[in-house]
Amino acid sequence: MERGNQTQVTEFLILGFSNHPDLQVLLFVVFLCIYLVNLTGNLVILTLVCIDPQLHKPMYFFLSNLALLDICFTSTTFPRMLVSFVTEDRTISFSSCLAQLYFFLSFASTEFFLLTAMAYDRYAAICNPLRYHHIMNRRVCVQLVAASWITGLLDIAPHTAMTSQLLFCDSHLINHFCCDLTALIELSCSDTSAIEMLVLTENMCLVTGCFLLTLMSYVYIICAIRRIRSAEGRRKAFSTCSSHLVSVTLLYGTVFCVYMRPASLYSMDQNKLSAVLYNAVVPMLNPIIYSLKNKEVKRALRNIKAWKIILQT
Repeated sequence: MERGNQTQVTEFLILGFSNHPDLQVLLFVVFLCIYLVNLTGNLVILTLVCIDPQLHKPMYFFLSNLALLDICFTSTTFPRMLVSFVTEDRTISFSSCLAQLYFFLSFASTEFFLLTAMAYDRYAAICNPLRYHHIMNRRVCVQLVAASWITGLLDIAPHTAMTSQLLFCDSHLINHFCCDLTALIELSCSDTSAIEMLVLTENMCLVTGCFLLTLMSYVYIICAIRRIRSAEGRRKAFSTCSSHLVSVTLLYGTVFCVYMRPASLYSMDQNKLSAVLYNAVVPMLNPIIYSLKNKEVKRALRNIKAWKIILQT
């Protein structure tokens, strides 16, 4: 396609981590292990919640959706990246790049909404324990999860539509391991002020809004825990939300490191490493975080092991 004397790029070359040629085999092994651990851990959580009736509770309904979301989130980038390590083919078509961009950002957006809904669930459990099952009934849980998925998937449509209208004239080299929006904006020869304003507004409204709602929930939770007289009661109350708090801290910490740095400190290499953290490491750690101190999850896992032993005998 031509526009004046400029030829639109129809495919991109994703550089990935090619600036470290001596580490390609090591990087492949590390990223493959991360991806497999991610899949295994989140599939175990999904399976346990589905087959164990005692896990059919609001908290585990949200957790199973988080596990599914983490699988989808990582799968938008890692299979393609792992294949490129083996085949050394780093090209991606313009349409495939847009599709990857859309799903990558959509699942990231959905995770913010879902973690905010989970914060509300923890608020209801600790601040209104007697009315918890009435507040977080099945209908409310389904509505919160559906709203998180639908809003996340629709929220990124304008970004993708605006990116599809950008011209990429001078270079087709994406200095990232996936079709990252920041890298594409930097690569474009079009006027990107509109999409940059959209991204800034999105970050302010979505990330900051979800963060403030989550923070507000935990302010109420901490106040409620402090009113509990016994130390054992406070410990049990805090343990019900500690996993979610760790997960939220990891996600927001890595995202803020990527998008809230001053321009003078911006580095694409640091951006890539930070993106790996929130795209792969955080989803990989979530099943461990939520099951490490969770007696119900560990009990369900022991039951699965017991059934395997019985069936083998």
